[in-house]
Amino acid sequence: MPYGEKSEEQLIEFADKIFKFFEEKKAKAVIMACNTTSAVTYEKLKDNYNFKVYPIIQSVCSTIAKLENVKKLGVIATPATINTHTYYKEIKKYNPDMEVFELAAPNWVRIVEEHRIDAPQSILQVQEILDLMKEFAPDKIVLACTHYPYLTSILEKFMPAEKFIDPSVYFAENIKNDLKKNNLLNNKFEYEEFYVSSNPENFKTASKLFYKLKNLPNLKSV
Repeated sequence: MPYGEKSEEQLIEFADKIFKFFEEKKAKAVIMACNTTSAVTYEKLKDNYNFKVYPIIQSVCSTIAKLENVKKLGVIATPATINTHTYYKEIKKYNPDMEVFELAAPNWVRIVEEHRIDAPQSILQVQEILDLMKEFAPDKIVLACTHYPYLTSILEKFMPAEKFIDPSVYFAENIKNDLKKNNLLNNKFEYEEFYVSSNPENFKTASKLFYKLKNLPNLKSV
């Protein structure tokens, strides 16, 4: 089941186990790339560990809120993320005048995970959400789930590409700048490991399909 459909209790339990795992690995920083876990678990767990935690929503909203010529912002996310209204709260913190319209897209994650991007039914499900968003007439739309940018080929059938914001772009840049500022940035790339909580073969398939990674030598299951 995708994270966006899990309960708050489940999300906190999973995030806490992941944090404990990174603590054992002596991580100096942890990136919460999932919008749903950032929205639901960050505030509850951030003070429980000694390492620096970067949650995607709280890290990018200061940048998004200051974008030029954006008075109306749309946010499309999982139901769990939308229910917290974290994007709305964070954007308003930095720009009270920006209008924010949040919309849940409960089927979009499954479209990506089940590799149904080209299916006619998938196109209809994406169009239904975008038609609702069009009524708000946003200047920009945040694709507030890591899965959603992979739907770009469908999204561009109904709206121009420049309308959409992939928050991970701002996220990566902000993290790099913060690590550099705090003297935590390692310029020497020596070793990488991948850990998955499900079937490693499924991750290998996904990495080839979405990330164009042909070989993952240090892939482990936990």
